Amino acid sequence: MKLTKIEKNGIVCALVEGDEVVIADAQSALDVLISAKYDIGTQNIVIAKELVADDFFILSTGLAGEILQKYVNYQGRIAIYGDYSRYTSKPLKDFIYESNKGKDAFFAATLEEAIGMLAR
Repeated sequence: MKLTKIEKNGIVCALVEGDEVVIADAQSALDVLISAKYDIGTQNIVIAKELVADDFFILSTGLAGEILQKYVNYQGRIAIYGDYSRYTSKPLKDFIYESNKGKDAFFAATLEEAIGMLAR
């Protein structure tokens, strides 16, 4: 995993990069948040959908709720970007829609859009 500092509108974000899944469970998600806080100085995480376990996007597993609750508890914010068109689950689409109206978790199509959501 590599973290890169990105700044927009005075808001610092940590871009997570890697060749394999980085967030596989709540503990690995928390590890990413802690690394970003200490290495980059931010609690704003930007990550590609491909670096997040597929189970995150199957709401019945509870993984998304568990991870996002950890982020809220530790004042973290996350923006996950990528192509969500293959997902047909109405509950997931509703979850994404509602999350994007909030202030802690965002789902975007592009990296630029994800950074913009955290930097507003």
